[in-house]
Amino acid sequence: MTGTTPIRVMVVDDHPMWRDAVARDLSESGFEVVATAGDGDQAVRRAKAAAPGVLVLDLNLPGKPGVQVCKEVVAADPSVRVLVLSASGEHADVLEAVKSGATGYLLKSASTEELRDAVRRTADGDPVFTPGLAGLVLGEYRRLASEPAAPAGGGEEQKAPRLTERETEVLRLVAKGLSYKQIAERLVISHRTVQNHVQNTLGKLQLHNRVELVRYAIERGLDDE
Repeated sequence: MTGTTPIRVMVVDDHPMWRDAVARDLSESGFEVVATAGDGDQAVRRAKAAAPGVLVLDLNLPGKPGVQVCKEVVAADPSVRVLVLSASGEHADVLEAVKSGATGYLLKSASTEELRDAVRRTADGDPVFTPGLAGLVLGEYRRLASEPAAPAGGGEEQKAPRLTERETEVLRLVAKGLSYKQIAERLVISHRTVQNHVQNTLGKLQLHNRVELVRYAIERGLDDE
């Protein structure tokens, strides 16, 4: 729940029993399950129609793979948060999902309470990862950021909008992998204020999600400050 408004959730999985169980658990926990889907093409169509706040998405789907579903759904509506719920903990799958626009990645071995918490945090824009995967993702973005750093400079850097001191401070902590709650505690401000700073920064930099924001910050070395 966010305030008194239920979080709108869509569940995508090709196994009917698993899909129905996840949808039921989330519904009984106070989430509003607005749609479900069992294949990739159906998922894209229904997501556009149902406009969920959080898409709980399996990667292994018939018709269209989960990463492609993620790309298309996020491209159509950047406000949708995608939480991958997969049986695979392979690093390549995790990184591909995050690069396609997923906010978080949870293994199917997670408990029901972990899933509920992950959906709530994903709705808030926090990156949620099964333990051990968050460091992997940050490490990969540091590696990627170091490669295009030279050719990506010049004109782009000069045209970059100016951020306020507080926005830069929040961005630096985002790049270090802190959650919104941790940032709020560190800076002694409210969770909502952190969200507002992140949204303002995304708008100024013309970025779509926190993943892009982390990469932007790492490319500029803010995570080392």
